[in-house]
Amino acid sequence: MGRVNGVRETRRGRAGRASLAVLGATAVLLSLSAPGGRYAGHGAVPVADTEPAFPAVNYAVAVDESASLTDADMEVEKAAAKRIALGDVSSSSHVTVFGFAADEGKGRGAVDPVCRRTTLDAAGRETIGDCVGKLRKRKESEGTGTDFPNAIWQGVHDLTEGTDPSQPRVLFLLTDGKLDVKDSKNYGDRPHRVAEGERKLTQALKDAAAQGVQIWPLGFGPAPDHRQLERIAAGGYQKGCTELPSAKPRASKVSGAKDVGSTLERIFAAAHCMRHEEGPEPQRPPSTQKITISPLATVGSIVVDKGDPEVQITYTDPAGHKVPTSGTFHRSAFELAGGNDTVEALKIVDPLPGVWKVRAEAPEGHRSLPVAVSVLWQGELGSAIVMNPPSPRAGDRVTVTMRVQTREGFQIKDPRDYEGLRVRSELTGDGFDPLPLTLTDDGKGEDEKASDGSFTGTAEIPANARGALNASATLTAAGLSADTRDARGTVAPGELPVTTALDLPVADLHPGAEFTGTLDVHNTSGAPHTLKLSVNDLKAGLLSVTPAELTLKAGESATRKVTVKVGPADVFGDRLTDDGLSLAGNVTVVDTTDGNLTLVTSPLAVRVTPEPSVWDKYWWAFLTAAVLIAAAVAAVLALIRLRRARRDPHGLVLRLVDEHGEFLPGEHVAGHGHKQWYEFGVAEAHLSPRIERRAHGPYAVQRNPNGGAVLRRKGGRSALSAAAPVQLTDGLSLALGEETHKPHKSRTGRTTRNGRNGRKAGNFRNGQGGSSSAGATGPTPGADPSGQGSSSSYDQTYL
Repeated sequence: MGRVNGVRETRRGRAGRASLAVLGATAVLLSLSAPGGRYAGHGAVPVADTEPAFPAVNYAVAVDESASLTDADMEVEKAAAKRIALGDVSSSSHVTVFGFAADEGKGRGAVDPVCRRTTLDAAGRETIGDCVGKLRKRKESEGTGTDFPNAIWQGVHDLTEGTDPSQPRVLFLLTDGKLDVKDSKNYGDRPHRVAEGERKLTQALKDAAAQGVQIWPLGFGPAPDHRQLERIAAGGYQKGCTELPSAKPRASKVSGAKDVGSTLERIFAAAHCMRHEEGPEPQRPPSTQKITISPLATVGSIVVDKGDPEVQITYTDPAGHKVPTSGTFHRSAFELAGGNDTVEALKIVDPLPGVWKVRAEAPEGHRSLPVAVSVLWQGELGSAIVMNPPSPRAGDRVTVTMRVQTREGFQIKDPRDYEGLRVRSELTGDGFDPLPLTLTDDGKGEDEKASDGSFTGTAEIPANARGALNASATLTAAGLSADTRDARGTVAPGELPVTTALDLPVADLHPGAEFTGTLDVHNTSGAPHTLKLSVNDLKAGLLSVTPAELTLKAGESATRKVTVKVGPADVFGDRLTDDGLSLAGNVTVVDTTDGNLTLVTSPLAVRVTPEPSVWDKYWWAFLTAAVLIAAAVAAVLALIRLRRARRDPHGLVLRLVDEHGEFLPGEHVAGHGHKQWYEFGVAEAHLSPRIERRAHGPYAVQRNPNGGAVLRRKGGRSALSAAAPVQLTDGLSLALGEETHKPHKSRTGRTTRNGRNGRKAGNFRNGQGGSSSAGATGPTPGADPSGQGSSSSYDQTYL
């Protein structure tokens, strides 16, 4: 469903919504198997008033230390282990790290513990880098084998000894080889060691599955056997932090050690039900890299693999503030770990969504290694669900729409923020078995627009349905806590006494502004009804609706105004940037007289942008004033020139009309004149009258800026036009001829005008002029080649 404008409904249903499900990893699993959620009714806690939860995970990192590794490979493995340990967002998670190879009787055992079980609070995150640094590649004399069974048993021991069984247990296995215990006496005689290694690997995997330990292998380089790694992934515990396919253990393999860090972060995010965003291509310092944090994120870690501990990092939020690395700042809490190590991570609780900038600086001699940036985050889904009509009759079709939003009620515009989202929905009620609902966001059927975060589906109310009705939907995505919502209604037995139609436009406003819609109401009953209006599925204070309550008289039908107002700027805080925020939520109208039955629920689509500054608001006025001041003198001069040009008589066509209203042969085209007046007289007035230019003549014309011309003569001035000739003498009048087009320059620099044929000028006995066109039947001498005036019945050329 796209943005909603003018939604109209005419039936009712019980209003309600589910409170936000803030769930840990195990609770997410339960919500998926049993959709429906809690119903909170009208008194539900506002969407954003629940505290976010950051599920903890127990995990171990097994790092290959065999002699086949290069020194560079070993450093990459260390950095990868630091990246996931520092990038964890839960202060209650625990991690152990150990190296492994094979015990070949040369002074070192199969496993090499370096980090005992460490809680990843502020102190633990700060120390984890030091112990990871104790990992070291084994020498050729210390053995070259790879002992997977003992590595797995060590991980199972570390993850089960004294740990909380309700927390997920995950083992990450990094290796550049495959099972190789042919030189280890712990596997019996040499001829039987390969078979014994396979048997013990099978047993170790069974033990891991029995103890609820997932195994996520990561192989790098040409040696690892991918099929063997897949066997290891499939042999451990298979249920993840959610039932989504992305959380099921699987093997990964990369071609080189350089990809180990980013790949381990990605599979760590999948196993931990987190989301992972890789930054741009690594860059050497000094450099600035950008990384985006989703509006759904409630906690995140910006992980920076510096390569060199001398590299210094600063962080800038989307609002342009350089943020601290500890404490709180603008509603966010910050905690840096590893600042003096090769890998550091800035953990942010309630981060400002948008594009963050990570600036890397380094002194001379420490700029050779590229800096890589990524972000690991967890978040919470919010949603709003609507069933239309809210109180259908048996046999009617209902449309159910669930809109994805943040827990505060902001719309989600980028589909990548909820990639992998699963929607489960069903329709339940009295008198019929649950009906599965398929909600899609593909732009087909009832879904108006694809990939806009609104999932829509339809269902037919069974013929035997009666009483209560509920449309329930659960949203689940990796890294995002599940959200379950209910749209409750009632199967209507017949026509309802009160019907409504709510029309709310799409709005683009500033804080404190408001917009108006309409509510059509019809009360067909013989009693008054009280209706209540409210904004739902939105953080309190962002939007409000008035009137909050209205009363309908018995039999009343009317249209009422409904006003939705945006809250003040401080309600939005730093979340309101220049890009604006899109608010979701719904306006619901219920009939309190009829048991709080929902009459209509209309989705909101309100975009809020910051109040512009004085300059942004009035820049056009400042600019206009500056232009006006700078051009004042020029404007006055131009106005004077314009007034003169508008009165310039040049081109006016003058025609003489006899006492019968007939045009006399010939026409006279006025020149520019003197001071905008073209002076002329009438020659041979009683024989062959014609107009001729005459300085200080008895007559003069100029253009009227409002149209036509003005004739100046003894006794005053008169308006002159083609339709209103002016009498000059007892037998002659003057009229304007028709200007068929404005004069234009020819290629020789002259102007041309076509001749005209004569027509009757009209009846002037009552002072009214008729329509007229210029023209004579024959040529008349006297063309004025100077352009100051001419008379002719044929085409004339002016210099």
